[in-house]
Amino acid sequence: MSFAATILTLYPEMFPGPLGVSLAGRALERGDWTCETVQIRDFATDKHRTVDDTPAGGGAGMVLKPDVLGAAIASVGEGRPILAMTPRGKPVTQARIRDIAAGPGVAILCGRFEGFDERIFEAYPQIEQVSLADIVLSGGETAALAILDACIRLLPGVMGAPDSGVEESYENGLIEYPQYTRPQEWEGRTIPEVLRSGDHAKIAAWRKARSEEDTRLRRPDLWDRYSGDRDRPASGARRKD
Repeated sequence: MSFAATILTLYPEMFPGPLGVSLAGRALERGDWTCETVQIRDFATDKHRTVDDTPAGGGAGMVLKPDVLGAAIASVGEGRPILAMTPRGKPVTQARIRDIAAGPGVAILCGRFEGFDERIFEAYPQIEQVSLADIVLSGGETAALAILDACIRLLPGVMGAPDSGVEESYENGLIEYPQYTRPQEWEGRTIPEVLRSGDHAKIAAWRKARSEEDTRLRRPDLWDRYSGDRDRPASGARRKD
């Protein structure tokens, strides 16, 4: 069974976009995943096909209408997680991406303007409000492409080497160690000697140490979580202080 992606958007022409080339594009051609778009505007009932209105209480911008959104969401059906891309959402994690990629697919609701009428989340509590990063985009489509790309590359057979999806940033709570390749020397800079030693145990130890050090320096938020998890006793175990 292929991974079924459905995107609810005002701009269906943005899909598959960059996901139609390279690894994701070849996987799409093979049928490893499918890409369906739902035009939100098709569910507007007035002659102008209105999808937004002014914010209640005043303010700048426009808000996507709950009646139109509700009808669009209801057309998708059940059985897959539904994500709503919004800067108000919980930051997505690689662990959540892995969970989604292991399932039958995902539906992604792309926001525009000032966002969604909040009542849509009250009516559909199964919707996950998801943020890509602490940034604000023009719409959810770009974020949806990133989410889909992260999922598709984990589908069986999409990446060449099975280990490619394991030893990467965030997979073990750390950012990845630095990478090098030929030539051995470039502009007076050489590949670290340990990586040329052929000693796999030393290489593994070096990579782990660099992952930990770079995470501590660059991503203290991840480091605090990682070091806290290491210090926490396993379930049922007793700490010896």
